[in-house]
Amino acid sequence: MGKQFGALTDKHIEFIGLQKIYFVATAASTGTVNLSPKGGDSLRVLDANTIAWQNLTGSGNESAAHILKDTRMTIMFCAFDGAPMILRTYGQARMLHQSDTEWGQYCDLFPKSQGTRQIFILDIDMVQSSCGMSVPYFDYQDDRHDLSRWTDNREKSDIEAYWRKKNQHSIDGFDTEIIKRAGMPVDADIEEN
Repeated sequence: MGKQFGALTDKHIEFIGLQKIYFVATAASTGTVNLSPKGGDSLRVLDANTIAWQNLTGSGNESAAHILKDTRMTIMFCAFDGAPMILRTYGQARMLHQSDTEWGQYCDLFPKSQGTRQIFILDIDMVQSSCGMSVPYFDYQDDRHDLSRWTDNREKSDIEAYWRKKNQHSIDGFDTEIIKRAGMPVDADIEEN
């Protein structure tokens, strides 16, 4: 039986720190529910009721579009080794872009990456733990470095052109506001990359 908490406990925070992968779920009131795996050194527990995570450039931008429509977000962690456990954090999220005054304060918490697209801040309403006894064992091998190699070998203008081409709308057509919120010129031409 799952247990519910009003905040992360020290045990939960320690568990989160050991995980190599986490999953982020968002949804607008209509359209497609999104669930994205995340990894690398991209998540920070700021306090018992706050998590920040670094959203890197990708082929979609669903979480951003959804948070503009509905601020609900769930982040799930599960043990793939050691004692079984699933931990879910439910709450309300907001996102920061390069043009936001808080950007530097939060961006400095993470490894520098030219591909950083947004930083999400989750204010936790509820934490739920459950047994996780049916989650299989997996051995961690290494982080993937493909994305960092891709972004590190491009100019910022190339990455912004990619955002224009691939990241302006969700698969349901919802606006992500990446152009406006990242401080990019609205009428710039889209280059084919």
